[in-house]
Parts: sequence; C-alpha cells; structure tokens
Amino acid sequence: MSDAVSALGGRSYRGFVEIEEIGPLGMIALRGDLAGAAIAKAVKAALGLGLPDQRGLLSGDGRAVGWMSPDELLLVMPYDEVASTLASLENALKGNHFLAVDVSDARAVFRIRGPAAREVLAKLTSTDLYREVFHPGMLCRSRAAQVAAAFWMSGAEEFTLVSFRSVADYVFGLLQISARPGGEVGLF
Repeated sequence: MSDAVSALGGRSYRGFVEIEEIGPLGMIALRGDLAGAAIAKAVKAALGLGLPDQRGLLSGDGRAVGWMSPDELLLVMPYDEVASTLASLENALKGNHFLAVDVSDARAVFRIRGPAAREVLAKLTSTDLYREVFHPGMLCRSRAAQVAAAFWMSGAEEFTLVSFRSVADYVFGLLQISARPGGEVGLF
C-alpha cells in the first residue's frame, strides 16, 4: 500500500495571515435520510458525534460531522481511520438506503489562520462572514472564486477550507493572493 500524500505536499504561505495546505485528512461523504434515527445512531457509533443542524458542524477529538445538504453529511476523521469508520457505518446502516464513500483522496484541505482570516475568505466568497452571522459551529458549502468549496471555523481565528483536489493549486493561489501583505481591507 502506498503512503497517502496531500494535494500540494503541505505547501504554505505567510502573508497577513498564514495559509497552509494540510492533509491527508480522512473524509467520508454520507448520504441518506438525515431525519431518520438510523443515520444519527450510525454516526454516533462511528465518530462519537451527533448530527448537526442545517449548515452546522459538530466537532471534537479530531473528528467532525458537517451538514452538506438535506441528505448529505461530511464526516471528517484522521486519515488512518477511514476504513474502520466506513466499516462501522456499513454495519450500522445495513438494510437502510444510504451511500458512504471515502472522498479523502479527492479533496484538498487548507487552513487559513490569523486575526484577518475572515478577510481572506471574504475576498473569495459571497458568504456573509461577519462575526454576528458566521461563527464556530457553522459550515458553509459555497464557492471560492470560480470553484466549489466548503469551509468552517476550526478555531477562534482559523478556518478550514475543503476543495476538490483537482483545483488545489488554483485554490492555494487564490488564498495566497488574498493574503498578500498590503492587501488588507480592514473589514473585520
């Protein structure tokens, strides 16, 4: 078995905030009836977390469950736990209509860290990032300029952004340009 590698090999940039490509990170797309008890029970057994509200994210102990759509969750865990988490989900959901897919290697993950992290993202997305509107425990599935992305606050002054691996270099470039010294806008 080959070793997992992140999309950009951990590339980083320090501007008026720090941008870092992280990974590999384990991710499972789980689709099914989120209103039913089976999914909630399976996720609790697999990750120890409940189901988030709409546009929500629950996290703890290096794991997270994010709401992606009315019938889809994004499960995040250490990379080496994906196979066992999938097995747990498949066992718990046997007989139910569901889809659980390892999407870890199809994604690139970035951390945007620093007091102006909101500003860097605000330049790339139409999402309202004011503190009163976007806060820890929320997940947004949106766009970063021209590509699909999802992001959430992973710390007081830190965001995690997930994109498709195929556009990782483009997303890193967007974040790097948005974080260049002298480009501060002072919105937040």
